[in-house]
Amino acid sequence: MASDDTVARVTASARLRDRHDIRATEAVSVERSAIAGRTVASAVTAPADVPPADFATMDGFAFRSGDDYPLDIVDSVAPADDAPAIEGGEAVRIATGAPLPGRADAVLPREDATVTEGRLSGPSLESGANRFLAGATATAGEELFAPGARLAPRHAALLADVGVERVTVFRPLSVGVLATGTEIHTGEQPDRDSEMLMNLVRQWGHDPTRLESVPDDLERVRTAIEAAAADHDAVFTSGGTSVGAGDYVGRTLADHDPLFSGVELRPGRPLTVAVVEDTLVCAFPGKPLAAHTAATLVVRPAFTGSGGPLPTVRADPTRRVELPDAPFEYAIPVTLEDGRAKPLGGPASPKAVYGVRFAPGRVASSTRLTLADGVAVTTDPLVPGRPVDVVPHEVVE
Repeated sequence: MASDDTVARVTASARLRDRHDIRATEAVSVERSAIAGRTVASAVTAPADVPPADFATMDGFAFRSGDDYPLDIVDSVAPADDAPAIEGGEAVRIATGAPLPGRADAVLPREDATVTEGRLSGPSLESGANRFLAGATATAGEELFAPGARLAPRHAALLADVGVERVTVFRPLSVGVLATGTEIHTGEQPDRDSEMLMNLVRQWGHDPTRLESVPDDLERVRTAIEAAAADHDAVFTSGGTSVGAGDYVGRTLADHDPLFSGVELRPGRPLTVAVVEDTLVCAFPGKPLAAHTAATLVVRPAFTGSGGPLPTVRADPTRRVELPDAPFEYAIPVTLEDGRAKPLGGPASPKAVYGVRFAPGRVASSTRLTLADGVAVTTDPLVPGRPVDVVPHEVVE
C-alpha cells in the first residue's frame, strides 16, 4: 500500500461508504425487541391513528372549556372505559389516560377542583388544557421511519404504541475482530482494543466474533486476515498499522485492494482499509484511543448507514490547548458541562498526559481518557471564548 495514501477524514469515510454500505445488504424482519442499532430497510408506517381518541393527561374533571361553573358531575371514566356523553353544563370525573367525552376539550386537575354537593367549580381553562389529542402520536399511514433510518432502544416504545411488532431492517453483518502483536498473543500485555471494537460493532447493530490473536509474523498475520475475510462480512484488526518493519497488517492489505493507508486525523492516523476478496478489512492502530477515534469518526457511517456531517454540539473551551504543527484534524478528548468543554488529559487534569500542546501519541495510549464525554474535532487551537464543535461519544458509539 502506498505510504503516502493518507486522506482526509471525510474522504476516508466516503471511500468506505462507496465500497461497503450496510444499506446495500439484504433485508430481514426482526421483532421490535431486537431493533437497537439496526438500519431500516423498508419504511415503517403507522397502521392506525394513535391515540384513537383524545385522552386526559391528568386525574381530574373533563368538560367543555367554554361552559360556566358550577358544572354537574354526571359520570366517571377510567382508561379502559368508553368515553361517556355529556351535555352543556356537565362534567365527568376522569383518570389519567382515560378517553375524553366527545364534547369535552379540557381537563381540570383534581387538586384545582372544588366539589360541593356533586357540582364542580374551579379556575377557568383554555381549550386543550391537559388533553392529549387523537392522532398526536401517529396518524394512519404516516411514515414513522424512512429507509436508512437507524433505530434506537427508545424507538421500541413508539413501535409498541402504534402496534408495529416487526420491522424490516438490513441484515446484521458478521464482523471478525482480530488482535495482532506478539505482546498481545503471549499475554505480556492486555488486549485493550478487541472488546472495545466488539462493543462498537454491537452498538451499530451487527454481530462481532473475537478471533484468536496472532503474533508479529508476516505469514501468520496474512493467513489470519485472509481466513477471517473468507468467514465474515467484515474484519476489524488492531495493531500492526504503523509505518515500519513490523507493519505486517499494512503489508498484507497492500497486496489486495487498498482504499487508503492513513487518515489526516490524530489520534487515529494509521487507520488502514482494504478490500480482501470482497470483504472490507479495517485495520485500526493498536493504541486504544486511536482505534476508538478512527472507528467512531471514520468507519462508523459505513456500518450504520448514516451520512453527512458528524453530529456536534458547540461548547466553549475552559482552557487553551495548542496543536502540533502537522496540518491535520485533531480529536481532543473533553468533558461537557453547562456548555463548556474541559480538555481531559491536559495540564489541569488529575492524570495529565500532555501540557500546553496537545500530544496525540500520548492521548492515544491513555485508556483513562475514555472517561471523556466526547472529542473536540478541530484544526485550530482551543481558545476560551472561541466555541468549538464537540462530537459527543454517545451519538457516534
